Amino acid sequence: MRANVLSLRSHLMERLLTALFMLWLASSVVGYFATLNYANQPYDVVLLERARMVGEQMRLGTGQERFDFIPNLPDGNDPGISDRVLFTVGDSNGEKIAGNANLSRPLSYRRGKTGPLFSNGEREGEKTRMVSLVYPDPSGAKPLQLHLSETIHQRQALIRGIFAYIVIPQLLLILIAVIVVWYGVQQGLMPLERLRREVAMRQRDDLSRLDETKAPIEVHPLINAVNDLLERLTQSMLAQKRFIADAAHQLRTPLAGLKTQAELALREDDMELKRHTLEYLYTSAKRSTHLVNQLLSLARNEPDGQVGYTFAPIDLNQLAQECTSFWVPAALEKNIDLGFEGIQQRVKIRGDYTSLTEMLGNLIDNAIRYTRAGGRVTVRIDYVQDEAIVHVEDNGLGIDPRHRERVFERFYRILGSGQSGSGLGLAIVAEVAKRHGATITLAHGHGGAGTLFSIRFPKYA
Repeated sequence: MRANVLSLRSHLMERLLTALFMLWLASSVVGYFATLNYANQPYDVVLLERARMVGEQMRLGTGQERFDFIPNLPDGNDPGISDRVLFTVGDSNGEKIAGNANLSRPLSYRRGKTGPLFSNGEREGEKTRMVSLVYPDPSGAKPLQLHLSETIHQRQALIRGIFAYIVIPQLLLILIAVIVVWYGVQQGLMPLERLRREVAMRQRDDLSRLDETKAPIEVHPLINAVNDLLERLTQSMLAQKRFIADAAHQLRTPLAGLKTQAELALREDDMELKRHTLEYLYTSAKRSTHLVNQLLSLARNEPDGQVGYTFAPIDLNQLAQECTSFWVPAALEKNIDLGFEGIQQRVKIRGDYTSLTEMLGNLIDNAIRYTRAGGRVTVRIDYVQDEAIVHVEDNGLGIDPRHRERVFERFYRILGSGQSGSGLGLAIVAEVAKRHGATITLAHGHGGAGTLFSIRFPKYA
């Protein structure tokens, strides 16, 4: 699988070299046709002048033609002139009258064109270039035609020479360009190589941001994305460390107490004292279980600990009613009037059912704990200005305004409350509300007594 991954260096070299090759190929094709055109021009001039000289020597078009005259033309045996020249004098019907070859053709092939007419051909396996001239008869008879043809060895040699002088320097330039491009790509990727070495040499626990100033600006979005990932990893690791520290701090004392009570129960012979010790051991185990559940709930509701955290449309009215019903036995056990006041319409919010249940459960549990026997706790739902609001109100001891900002901190408990607890319930409430974009307000209850928690959820679109 790794062999199929193309490196950035190879990708750049492939694109750049392909472009250079295509440029060289296009330049060579254009150069060839330009060379062919310009090389033919001087040779065509020479060929035309030679044909006119032959016409003058044979007195064509004068009425005193010398058809028996044999002009002196190159035969291809001269080392200085490698091309062989042939000629034909013919009538308008293409019949040969004189010449050392039969090149004649009917006059109709000119299609009304006057003046010299050049054409390409092939004779005896050799490519030729031919010029045709027309000489009118002074007596009014049919005109005569002169066809002069030569092989193109000299033309081809000139074309090859010129083309070589065009293509070879261009090829050398392309090779030099390849070296320059390779060096340029190497130097251009050096900042990325330095960045790679910097990341490779980092310690395993080093999650500090990458320095984007050391990389090209085109790579800044990638580095920013990596830095964002590193920041999230840092927060996740901090959350884990914080959870481990919190768990170690909070569980050390309860577990030590459980161990001590168990040892006492094992050593006690008096059944009444042993039963009393076991009851205390059960109470401690129950508190420890509640603490562990609170710690796990807090870890699950932190921003970086939400595995399986799914948002879906939820009827807040129905959820609050179900949650209130669940806590009725605990309220009755303490002789507290736990009530629910809903509304007729469906109150839709978008959230996670499990975490919202935990949030409401912690608020109700907290209200029941800090309300005296015979007191009242009310869960109420409102829908005001496109906001869904859940209120949890009690007529208990209330919270002094000096402590309201801190009650949402972890393990913070108000001294003198006379209630046991872990100090995590309201911290869980704050985390869940934050994840749902909700806001929490804390105030006095009805008539200035007790506490009123209000959580406002944004409108579900």
